[in-house]
Amino acid sequence: MDTLRNLRGYVLPFHSLSKSHTYFACQNCGYKSPKWMGRCPDCGEWNSLVEERIESVSPVMNTGTKISYRSEPIPITEIKIKESIRLSCAIEEFDRVLGGGIIPGSVILIGGDPGIGKSTLLLQATGGLSSWGLKILYVSGEESAEQTKLRGDRLGISHRNLYILTETCLEEIFRQVERLKPDILVIDSIQTMFTSALQSAQGSVSQVREVAAQLMHLSKRTNLSTFIVGHVTKTGAIAGPRVLEHIVDTVLYFEGERNHPYRILRAVKNRFGSTNEIGVFEMKSTGLVEVSNPSELFLSERPSDRVSGSVVVSSIEGTRPILIELQALVAPSNLGVPRRMTKGVDANRVSLLMAVLEKRVGLFLQSQDIFVNIAGGVKVDEPAVDLGLTAAVASSFKNIPIDRKTVVIGEVGLAGEVRAVTHIESRLREAEKLGFTRCVIPKNSLDRLIDSFNIETEGVSSVEEAFEVLLG
Repeated sequence: MDTLRNLRGYVLPFHSLSKSHTYFACQNCGYKSPKWMGRCPDCGEWNSLVEERIESVSPVMNTGTKISYRSEPIPITEIKIKESIRLSCAIEEFDRVLGGGIIPGSVILIGGDPGIGKSTLLLQATGGLSSWGLKILYVSGEESAEQTKLRGDRLGISHRNLYILTETCLEEIFRQVERLKPDILVIDSIQTMFTSALQSAQGSVSQVREVAAQLMHLSKRTNLSTFIVGHVTKTGAIAGPRVLEHIVDTVLYFEGERNHPYRILRAVKNRFGSTNEIGVFEMKSTGLVEVSNPSELFLSERPSDRVSGSVVVSSIEGTRPILIELQALVAPSNLGVPRRMTKGVDANRVSLLMAVLEKRVGLFLQSQDIFVNIAGGVKVDEPAVDLGLTAAVASSFKNIPIDRKTVVIGEVGLAGEVRAVTHIESRLREAEKLGFTRCVIPKNSLDRLIDSFNIETEGVSSVEEAFEVLLG
């Protein structure tokens, strides 16, 4: 039987090239079904299955050019490792999240809410890259070339090495890449791109999956670094199939509130660096401005007077500690079931710590509404903020303020014990640098300290002991 390889290199029967079939694909998770269903059995989303038609078409029939991705197996002992050279985009916070810069041939996916600043960030990054003499091809499927130019003028970006292309057809983009041979390719956004090899609509699961796969093959074959912008769903995840995040090398989320000037760039997957790093930016009229000292920024708007329910905690984000203000408000509830509302911290973790306070410390919180907030729009999931969270709740409940110059660090167990945390020296050094005079830490961490600090450190072994130190 005659055969022909498709774009991914798989061998297909020749007679299948002219056949087509339809199926129903979930636009949330990519699940396929031969018939329509009201609810996706895989992810549980309602009314997400859309009919799609796919035709097995040879790439020769579509583009007139035969694309080959063949490779031969090589013994691992004969593989030569090239020295990794990272490309700096002249934005230190961006380079930090990427692990030190851009690896040539890598594929980077950036997701975020509409209007959060993804295009602004990439335009500033490509402007920095083009200033080093690198050739950039910025493909916009949502804005015209004039609109992109207006944004570039506002950001002060004007380089001859930065090329703007308004296109949504993948085959035409490949033709321009072959002609220009850029060093960096930006696709803004993946949901607007389509390949003529598929008959489904733009933004569908099939189109997103196939376009991303072909971009990945192009990057690996030509050593072309590619940025892909992805929209997010109402749940905050990148729209399209989950396989999209598995295809790329790095997944970044751009977070922040629209009405809040601060933006956080967070890595959730990185094959070439740490996944715990964050970059902090401030949105201004001239674009995104780096925040070199996030701790000072997040603490700049603390109340000048002593207020109950406010405490400073330390969280390790990647390789650096960040001091943030944790706020709690405890008030009598008029409802049968008291409310537990959180912002920036895990709600389940808060419920667990409230149970510890009731059982081990004796605080009667069953008739109280409890609200917990991380100031500055930061999201924290580190156990080292447990002790600070319980202290803030107890401070608001008893209406006793905590000293403004005190930092609280420690993990809380179910028995009410305070457990040791990592990177205690760097946390203390950051607190000392910002002018704090006292730090309450786990006793085991205090015993393991090697360096000496000018800041006063008090070790505690239980939540009750910590409350005696903080609340008298």
